[in-house]
Amino acid sequence: MDNHQGVFRRELVDVQGIPLFWSTAEQWSQVETFEARPDDLLISTYPKSGTTWTSEIVDLIYNNGDTEKCKRDVIYKRVPFMELIIPGVTNGVEQLNNMQSPRLVKTHLPVELLPSSFWKNDCKMIYMARNAKDVAVSYYYFYQMAKIHPEPGTWEEFLDKFMAGKVSFGSWYDHVKGWWEKKRDYRILYLFYEDMKEDPKGEIQKILTFLEKDLPEETVNKIIYHSSFNVMKQNPNANYTSMNKEEMDHSVSPFMRKGISGDWKNQFTVAQYERFEENYEKKMGESTLKFRSEI
Repeated sequence: MDNHQGVFRRELVDVQGIPLFWSTAEQWSQVETFEARPDDLLISTYPKSGTTWTSEIVDLIYNNGDTEKCKRDVIYKRVPFMELIIPGVTNGVEQLNNMQSPRLVKTHLPVELLPSSFWKNDCKMIYMARNAKDVAVSYYYFYQMAKIHPEPGTWEEFLDKFMAGKVSFGSWYDHVKGWWEKKRDYRILYLFYEDMKEDPKGEIQKILTFLEKDLPEETVNKIIYHSSFNVMKQNPNANYTSMNKEEMDHSVSPFMRKGISGDWKNQFTVAQYERFEENYEKKMGESTLKFRSEI
């Protein structure tokens, strides 16, 4: 890829009140009219909530634990990021249109922006949610290294933006609640990052049941091993090291940084924690959705 000056570090653009990458906003009609297929599986998350992890697990399941088949390409080509359109760099819609079924589709869109064809076709969807404080920290480091985002500013500034929903894909609070409500009416398996860390076997079993698949125990154990953080961190097909330094600078912060629960304690000051908790209670207090901030 040539030098894409002018593509990176641009301000976000609102689409129906949700801040998105400028290039996605410019090509929004392509995303909005995306034609889902009935056998598509949508993997949806708010950013930095275990998207790549879930994608790798599901791709391994689709290939019956055959790790060689999962080496066929990098994760962002095996599970295209639908709404990521950057001129001259990538187009998730085109990638998906050129794929054979059954397709795995990645999105970070809140429910209200998801193309209507997914609801119309009653596609199965897996949503992975992670506690807000760990997401905020992980997102801050991701903003630093993934240059499609605007400059993050200081941690304090970024945290304010995160709490106000002024980061790409909008408010974490609205995102997790929106998908939580939607699962009452659609085929959505709602998973939690902390549960997957604590009991990968139990959570992968939930995915298998949801997908109506049955795999022998030794295959499930193999999937657990190959989708573990330490193995994926070393896997060039999963760790995004294949990306151009202009797009993602791993020397600033690796794409796969720590993959733990509770890392927020190393980042938040006491004052930030107190302010965050107060704001969190206002936004999440009424919801039946409950998170664990550590395991």
